[in-house]
Amino acid sequence: MTRILAFTRAVPASIVRCELTHLARTPIDLARAREQHAAYERALESAGCEIVQLPELDEHPDSVFVEDVAVVLDEVAIATQPGAASRRGEVDSAAEALRAHRRILRLEGDATLDGGDVLALGRALFVGLTRRTNAAGARQLRERVAPFGYAVTELEVEGALHLKTAVTRASQHALVVNPRWVDASRFGDFARIEVDAREPFAANVLWLGAATLCAAAFPRTHERLRAHGVRVAPVDVSELAKAEAGVTCCSLLVQRRLGSGTNWPKTTIRA
Repeated sequence: MTRILAFTRAVPASIVRCELTHLARTPIDLARAREQHAAYERALESAGCEIVQLPELDEHPDSVFVEDVAVVLDEVAIATQPGAASRRGEVDSAAEALRAHRRILRLEGDATLDGGDVLALGRALFVGLTRRTNAAGARQLRERVAPFGYAVTELEVEGALHLKTAVTRASQHALVVNPRWVDASRFGDFARIEVDAREPFAANVLWLGAATLCAAAFPRTHERLRAHGVRVAPVDVSELAKAEAGVTCCSLLVQRRLGSGTNWPKTTIRA
């Protein structure tokens, strides 16, 4: 039996000063963003996850977007070096919390890598080359995961912040993809569900087995997903989306087997 831990971090008051790459800055309603984040955590719990709250980092405007500070695999976790220098201070607290569940490896030197640019499909890791992730980051990731049997493939991403803005896993056998932002032919035998052209940001979803979390703003793409048998669980992340966020951004998922001698945290803990 497995259990999924979902590491999350509170929405900081400083989110109004978040990094932006492709979107124009618009006012963020902090209270509403926090309400949406709480509802997101409840949706994770409804899908079978246990929430582990990382320490708050109010001085880091993007700290709620914990996906970017680590790549978590079955055997190891890679502490990243985010492409935005303002985010480097977010890494250590997440790595320390993950240390109870995974061996931690780190990137070095001029390598930059955001977790949002890494799509894991079994033993295949696809890495988007973006403004946040460079070739050195992809190379160092390849070197660190190769001993565990993972292969890394680099992809060009156009017009999107991260690879997982353009493509994510929607079910066991299907991906949802915006083909204008990434080459949809690169992902092997997975079925590919294209987003509705009027909903370019709909390709970011979070498959949790029992359900797939999807941003509530994209009902046309939801219908396409349902037609492929995807159990869609809509969540409102409209305020967080103003900071270029999607539903994968706000959690780091860790799968562990029960009965393996691990001391499990309570449902909600402080790391």
